[in-house]
Amino acid sequence: MIGTTLGDIRKHLEALADETGPYYLRCGRTGERPVPAIGLRFDSRSTARAGARATEQYRAALRQYDPQLPQYDVIVCQDANTPTQLPDTLSDSRTPQPRRDGTTSNDTDTVGSMAGDWAAESESLIDFCHAIAGAVFETIADSSHQSIERAIMDTYFEIAETIESPDELCLRLLESMAVELECRLTPAEQATVLLAAAKRLPSPSPPASDEPLELALSRLQSTTLVSDYTLERRPDEWHVWRNSWTVTLDAYSLGQSETGVVTLPLVIELFRHRSSSDVSLSSATAVGDPPSSWTFTLQTASGTAPSGLVSVSSE
Repeated sequence: MIGTTLGDIRKHLEALADETGPYYLRCGRTGERPVPAIGLRFDSRSTARAGARATEQYRAALRQYDPQLPQYDVIVCQDANTPTQLPDTLSDSRTPQPRRDGTTSNDTDTVGSMAGDWAAESESLIDFCHAIAGAVFETIADSSHQSIERAIMDTYFEIAETIESPDELCLRLLESMAVELECRLTPAEQATVLLAAAKRLPSPSPPASDEPLELALSRLQSTTLVSDYTLERRPDEWHVWRNSWTVTLDAYSLGQSETGVVTLPLVIELFRHRSSSDVSLSSATAVGDPPSSWTFTLQTASGTAPSGLVSVSSE
């Protein structure tokens, strides 16, 4: 299974990482941090180069799910605040340069600024979607639900035949995941899978003191999955042990008036900040004519049975 391959490569990559290391990886052309190396640091150039190779292997495996996954020239960079060795030649400078020995781009070292948390990285919608998808596929491969992987891909390929836009394709991949997880797993099983998937993504660093839901929605907005959002605390739910909000998502890319709203990426991002599955999403309503926004209720309470974790049907 490809999911197993992804999981093995991620474990190898994380074993190479050192949270205090001065080296990190990025694309030499775009400057973006590549999935799954976002937020990872390395203690030496040689280790970082091994990490770059593992990153390229991971992305090659993930590309079997979605051929539109961007091609990155993964290079090694060093934190600008860390003392560097003097360059051996004029070509070993702050700008990546071809080397005479024919080494690949991931053997090139540059100096730049270091970003820490995943949410602080500059990341495209495509990479965000593939980070979520990769984490879910890895989790499924490590679970007793391995047959779902094939079902997801069958659903996705059927949809993808009529779509050319890379952004649209990655959205349909998440949509296909939501469809199959909703059909084949109980809400409790969905919660277990999504919690485990969230743990495969970089942990918030440093731990945030803000409201987890606010942080999750801000993350979705930063990747343009939603253009704007509002949170309204429900006045009848002011309890220490229970929180309830009316959430409004403007121009949400994973909502359809005929079926409802896909909540999977929001919930995984919420679980990244809040490692508890007592979350319930319900009462999804399309707003506008034609509808471009969605409102729904999200509740967190001790002992709440999870529901609406991958999708919520429209009312």
